[in-house]
Amino acid sequence: MPINTLAARHARYRPDHTAVVFEGQRFTHREFNARINRLANALRSLGLHRGDKVAVVLDNSLEVLEIYQAVAKTGMVVVPLSPLLRGEGLVTLINDADSAAVVTMERMVEHFAAVRERIDVAADRYILTDAAGVDGYLFYQDLTAAASEEEPPWVEVIDDDPYNIIYSSGTTGQPKGIVHTHYVRMSYCTGFSSSYRIKPESVILHAGSLVFNGAFLTLMPAFYLGATYVLMPAFDARKMIDQMAAEKVTHVMVVPSQIIAMLAERDFSEDHLPHLEMICSVGAPLHLEHKEELARRLPMRFYELYGLTEGFVTVLDRDDFPAKPGSVGVPPPLYEMRIVANDGTDLPAGRVGEIVGRGPITMPGYYKRPDLTAEAIRDGWLHSGDLGYVDEDGFLFLVDRKKDLIISGGVNVYPRDIEEIVIQHPAVTDVAVFGAPDDRWGETPVAAVQLKPGTDVTADQVREWVNGRVDARFQKLNAVVVLDEFPLSVAGKTLRRVIRDDYMEG
Repeated sequence: MPINTLAARHARYRPDHTAVVFEGQRFTHREFNARINRLANALRSLGLHRGDKVAVVLDNSLEVLEIYQAVAKTGMVVVPLSPLLRGEGLVTLINDADSAAVVTMERMVEHFAAVRERIDVAADRYILTDAAGVDGYLFYQDLTAAASEEEPPWVEVIDDDPYNIIYSSGTTGQPKGIVHTHYVRMSYCTGFSSSYRIKPESVILHAGSLVFNGAFLTLMPAFYLGATYVLMPAFDARKMIDQMAAEKVTHVMVVPSQIIAMLAERDFSEDHLPHLEMICSVGAPLHLEHKEELARRLPMRFYELYGLTEGFVTVLDRDDFPAKPGSVGVPPPLYEMRIVANDGTDLPAGRVGEIVGRGPITMPGYYKRPDLTAEAIRDGWLHSGDLGYVDEDGFLFLVDRKKDLIISGGVNVYPRDIEEIVIQHPAVTDVAVFGAPDDRWGETPVAAVQLKPGTDVTADQVREWVNGRVDARFQKLNAVVVLDEFPLSVAGKTLRRVIRDDYMEG
């Protein structure tokens, strides 16, 4: 089940169907396959072969989409890296992946300049996508213009061959390169096409970063079925809504911060977006208040995915949402899930424990880290580090990350329970709760909030409002801090630990 034949298949059998739309440019499957072929042949001209790693440090662009398909055809391995990486982060991850080439952009040149002598990539295998004539870099457009658009020489690719390495850590900590094989990515193709009701005629829009694994949840079905893929250079709520309407988009995958931003727009509605069939939240839990508002605006279109890049998911289907709005769904077909205690024994419905699962997208392991792999995958079960429980119907309800648990006076306090109260305050648009050290209780909860523009509510007023509504003493907020914006990862996830560290520093 390798994915190396998909682009050529669509170029032959669906040649005139629109494959990709980006910044006003439109390409049919025939045209885009020719671009992919030119890149595949250009990479081969640099001496790259099956199994070689190609590090990609790029913003959203046509080149990223071309690379993702060219490596599949040639048996190479793509290593998507965040363009937010700097200094030691670039050195560590590019070297850890054994990268043989780097494809990047002009704005990263200054950051590479400081560290290139410590990166183990040959000097003639650095490629820039958006600038020519830069010393020490080849120009992507020159390479591809000189290459043939014919299919590259056939390379035998098998299911277990790696397709990509995605790093779960950023600039600090132990590098954890998550390996996805061709089999895993084909399971993304088939499984998520089914889960999201994607068809060859679907129009999929993506505005989040392509280096985030969440992008593959709809990108791989588009590869597989030959659907139209509309890519935006970056997320902008107003522009995204306009493009969804203009392109008659049917499917979008977004993170909670993006949903919150779109909910601030009046025409984020069924009347303005009649063709939309799915909007799926991924990356972090979406607060119930936002779920319910989204469901009012766009009824029977909301899906939610809980999952790990390492390879386990549950999906809350649009048809299950009305009855289970607080849930993150159930495992798709071919997946299994358990809730386990600290000793590994299974827990009954209603009891909180660690979520463990397995299925066709489970990684074979972390790159070159059998020790970390053995910690994550035990007896074939992927241990998530997340806490949750299932109800009598088997639907999963997230409680929190183990690492985000607050222990106050010996009692387990789950930040998400408090966040669901805070977000109901009429002036609050987003919230992140974390634990701060306390001499008496060990830790006490603190809430960082974003407020609606023009509100005159104070932090103390929010704290008093929340503390009058929480269920127990240990859930009472010790403090509330108001932030203009939350720090976000390249994937758009709220960086709760960064907020906590900033708070502790003063």
